[in-house]
Amino acid sequence: MGRDYNFWVYIVTNDNDSVVYTGVTNNLPPRVAEHRTGAVSDSPPNTVVTNWSIEHCTDALDAITREKQINNWSRAKKAKLITKLNPRWSDLADDIF
Repeated sequence: MGRDYNFWVYIVTNDNDSVVYTGVTNNLPPRVAEHRTGAVSDSPPNTVVTNWSIEHCTDALDAITREKQINNWSRAKKAKLITKLNPRWSDLADDIF
């Protein structure tokens, strides 16, 4: 019997929505904390997580492929995805914890 794996592809923005960052993780709560404290090395310094769009994957390669796909999108297309999944662009971090 195969093991279930959990990976999340996520999009975060800063307070004024000027930065849109896409990432992938297998442990979402610590990743949220890292973004909130600015500990994520390849995101803008001190990015505050205010908006989330989250997609669940059970395969690491699928999650990485999806992250790369979204990263290649225009800002407008990313915004459309966020709005579809999180219409108010609200902070979903409390739902994660």
